[in-house]
Formats: sequence, structure tokens, C-alpha cells
Amino acid sequence: MIAARRRKVKKPGRLVAEIVTVVIAGLVAFPLYWMVLSALKPTGEIQSANPRPWTFSPSFDSFERVLTVSGFGRFFLNSVMVAVAVVVLSLLFSFLAAVALTRFNFKGRTVLLVMLLVAQMVPIEALTIPLFFLMRSVGDVAPAFGLNELGSLVLVHLAFSLPFAIWMLRGFVAAVPVELEEAAKLDGASRLRFTWQILFPLVAPGLVAISVLAFIHAWNDFLFAKTFIISKTENQTLPQAILVFFKPEDTDWGAVMASSTLMTIPVLVFFVLVQRKLVSGMAGAVKG
Repeated sequence: MIAARRRKVKKPGRLVAEIVTVVIAGLVAFPLYWMVLSALKPTGEIQSANPRPWTFSPSFDSFERVLTVSGFGRFFLNSVMVAVAVVVLSLLFSFLAAVALTRFNFKGRTVLLVMLLVAQMVPIEALTIPLFFLMRSVGDVAPAFGLNELGSLVLVHLAFSLPFAIWMLRGFVAAVPVELEEAAKLDGASRLRFTWQILFPLVAPGLVAISVLAFIHAWNDFLFAKTFIISKTENQTLPQAILVFFKPEDTDWGAVMASSTLMTIPVLVFFVLVQRKLVSGMAGAVKG
């Protein structure tokens, strides 16, 4: 009985850590709460000089204004297509590159690994203008990947997501014992069969972690979308649609918050679906 009571009493250090964790979680979640609250507030409460962290008369008028914007469905579809393409291609290329860097010895492998690290240190803003001129030149050869096309966004997001994805997935591939591949060869499995039927499922947690990071980066992107989609309004993505509600004389903050809330929902759904794999994937990346 005494031992059971002792187990129930938490150590002071653990109690403080839990309190700090709750406080940090509250600080992180508060902007999301305020975003949803502002989306549900009537216009009069949003513009009030004394804002309150609650509302007794929630309204969906802001969501209605967002959903009735001309082309909103098209913007949403464009964002989905870009994000899905970036995720699929990132998984494919990063997996193959990680296998090559881990399982094969070739000249320049160390240099290539160093280049992957250096690529992650370059700020996105520093490369935006060079990439603009590059995409303009690419459009002369392959119009589908030039300026004003969704293909340009896919290429640019791949360029920034692949270095980190390859470096992260390399640890997962290296954690798979070489003896497993040798045993598969003795059983008659080719290298191609081993790679896709055995190795690929074993590194699934790492692939899930990469897919989440690539999806979030592509889905929330505004800088590249604003830079490369210039005049074709039908190819604009969802973050650009929010600009409709920003007006110099009277910004519709309710609609801005409502559209931001709608943008957050797919990310949350995707995160919930892969949450367990994501946790194990990030843990494996730390170990790797």
C-alpha cells in the first residue's frame, strides 16, 4: 500500500517538466486557437477595439465569403496537385539516391554528401531570383516547367526538399544490415527485387517523415508561388488566394482567418493519418 502511494507521488523534477511542457504546448496552440476564433467571430467583434478570447455568437459568414470566391476550388486543386507531385517525386528520388549513397562505393561519394549538407545551409530567399531566371530558360525548352506553370513549382520544391530527404533517409537505409541483402541474394532475389520488396518497406517510417515535411513545405509555400506564377491566375495556389482579402483600405480579417483555417485542415488530416509512422521515423532519423 505504501509502495503504491509512493508511485503515485510524482518527483518534483518530473512535475516541473510536465508543467513547462503544458505551458509550451499552450503557447504553440494559442495562435491556432485565435485563428479559428477570428474566423468564427462576426465582423463587429473582429474589428472591436477590445478583442476578447471568446465569442458568444459564432458565425460562418467568413467561411462563406471564402468558399464563394471565384476560382477558390481551382486554387485548392492546384495546391493539391503540386503538393502530391512533390511528395511522390521526393520519396522516389530520395529513396533511390539514399540507396546509391549507402550501398555503392563510387568516386565522389563523399563530395556529394558534403554538397547535400551545404545545399541545406543556403537560404531560400538567396536563390529565388536565380531560380526565376532558370525557370524562364527552362520554359523555352520545356514549356510545362516554365514560368506561370505548376511544373515550375514542383521542380523548385524538389530542389529544396531532396537534399534533406536524401540525408535523412540515408540513415534508415544504412540501418538495414548488409547481411539481409546477402541472404536475399542466396534465396535468388535480384538487387532490384530486394530494393523494392524488402528494403523499401523497412525504411517506411523514414519515407513517411519525409512525405510529411515535403507536403507541409509545398502546401504552405507562398514565396515561390508568388514569384513563378505571375500572370496565369488559373495556376495560382491556395496561399495566393488569401491575397484577395487583403485590401489597402479595408482588409477582411475574418475571411483571411477562415481561409487560413481551411488551409490548415488538410495538413492536420495528413499529419493525423501518419502520426505513428512519423514519430518512429523522426526517432530513427535521430539514431541514424
